[in-house]
Amino acid sequence: MKTPELSDARSRHRMIAVLAALVAVLVLAGVGVYGLLAGPPASTEPGSDESSGPGPVVTVPSEPVPTQAPRLPVLRPSADPATFAGNVASALFSWDTASGFMPLDYTAVILAVGDPSGAEQAGLAADIATYLPSREAWVELRQYATTQHLTIDTIYVPDAWSDAVAQAQPGQLAEGTIAYTIEGTRHRTGLWNDQAVTSEHPVAFTVFIVCAPTYDTCHLLRLSQLDNPLR
Repeated sequence: MKTPELSDARSRHRMIAVLAALVAVLVLAGVGVYGLLAGPPASTEPGSDESSGPGPVVTVPSEPVPTQAPRLPVLRPSADPATFAGNVASALFSWDTASGFMPLDYTAVILAVGDPSGAEQAGLAADIATYLPSREAWVELRQYATTQHLTIDTIYVPDAWSDAVAQAQPGQLAEGTIAYTIEGTRHRTGLWNDQAVTSEHPVAFTVFIVCAPTYDTCHLLRLSQLDNPLR
């Protein structure tokens, strides 16, 4: 039969052994962690050159590709009547519903080249509104990232303009006033179920402008009804 003193002594010996083992494990673990943090020791052998080995590889993140900020169309001024009429037509039909701009922003681009006298400003604004989608339609088209542009086929002075000039009262038309009829194709693109879709539609309209000698550069007076131009 074991005496209590002997049992207690053996229990203490086992506890001391277990604690010693735990301390050894913790020491080894600490050395391992330190090795991971500090890295391998430097070589102390004679003739060793620390710079001879490959250095650390530094990865420089590539610069992000700059994204172009949305821009409104640019309507370039011109003193040449036909060139200016074409510039007006291109800007009038150029818009992007995903740009963050609204129809009024595109309207402002056209109004900026209107007659400086302001006599036709209200009428011109009303004309432009018939060429652009309404605000409600714009919001709907934005869901499909719809964009539009125009390809011009012909620009010409319509025969009916000569009749209009002949019938005008003296002083009714400023010097340098002229009309150009433009025929082309309206192109629209968008996304439907993540698939690109396109549509094309022929268009024709007339722009009324005033150039030299009244002004050094041409200005826009009015627009005809879309698809109802002077011929």
